[in-house]
Amino acid sequence: MYNYIGDKMNLEDINVEKELKIIYMGTPEFSATVLKGLIENYKIRAIVTQPDKKVGREQKVLFPPVKQVGIDNTILVLQPNKIMDEYQALKDMEPDLIITCAYGKILPREILELPKLGCINVHASLLPKLRGGAPIHRAIINGYTKTGVTIMYMDEKMDEGDMISQKEIEITETETAETLHDKLSILGRDLLLETLPSILNKTNNRIKQNNEEATYGFIIKREDEKIDFSKSKKQIYDQIRGLNSWPGAYCTLDGKLLKVWESTKSDNSFPEKINGEITNIYENGFGVKVSDGELIITQVQPEGKKKMSSIDFIRGMQNKGSLIGKILN
Repeated sequence: MYNYIGDKMNLEDINVEKELKIIYMGTPEFSATVLKGLIENYKIRAIVTQPDKKVGREQKVLFPPVKQVGIDNTILVLQPNKIMDEYQALKDMEPDLIITCAYGKILPREILELPKLGCINVHASLLPKLRGGAPIHRAIINGYTKTGVTIMYMDEKMDEGDMISQKEIEITETETAETLHDKLSILGRDLLLETLPSILNKTNNRIKQNNEEATYGFIIKREDEKIDFSKSKKQIYDQIRGLNSWPGAYCTLDGKLLKVWESTKSDNSFPEKINGEITNIYENGFGVKVSDGELIITQVQPEGKKKMSSIDFIRGMQNKGSLIGKILN
């Protein structure tokens, strides 16, 4: 693991221009947390984020979380459909540094060459592991026991630039994508602030990535969300928590969508049953036969309804016993 080495530096001791010009690029809540920490210590010249989205039946306009931080702090916010649409505006700002964090798009060479001190990125994995847009989900789904944050220089390829600093964090047995997201956003904020002085003073390390060790954390697709009960209980358990609280793992029951939010592994074995068959009803949920035994489903969300405990789901059925023997697909 490549760690930033050296004592933390006080920001007031940094030998940089008083009016350092920093442009920040990011979009989701993870990026907003990092931005808030940055704003407390540095002046941000402008923020670049993805365009607003319309959501729901009423097509309500939803701001990217990073935009809201910009508005709250009266910082100029740019929302181009294509980053090159704002090339001249960014060039005219004469940036010293561009910082990106989950912006959502790869920057072209013309943008990368704008800042005097380069473009750096806050990435939520221990590169070269889990390059790509969903490293937090994939770390849990893939059964990793640790992950972390990397501060890196950007190039024209996806997360392949030179590394500057890293810090790792344990992935606990009960970790979900939501809890890990929150931990990593704080870690990313703190590591960025710890690393920036060396970048600004040009005393930082540049460590080449070993491409032979690279793995990928690609964006979650619909097919990644569907539970395959022919897999092992650990694989399914990791999938469920790796998709909690977004977008959620799912299966079907009686032809209707059933999202599965929480589960627990069981020591029971049902060799006579088929994979996906509901085995039994327990105090905390209902069991399902999987390739190497049984998984107990403890929280679900029936189609068109809110999340509920599996016990409440069972209570809502007219005949509780009729659930046993049904097949989840």
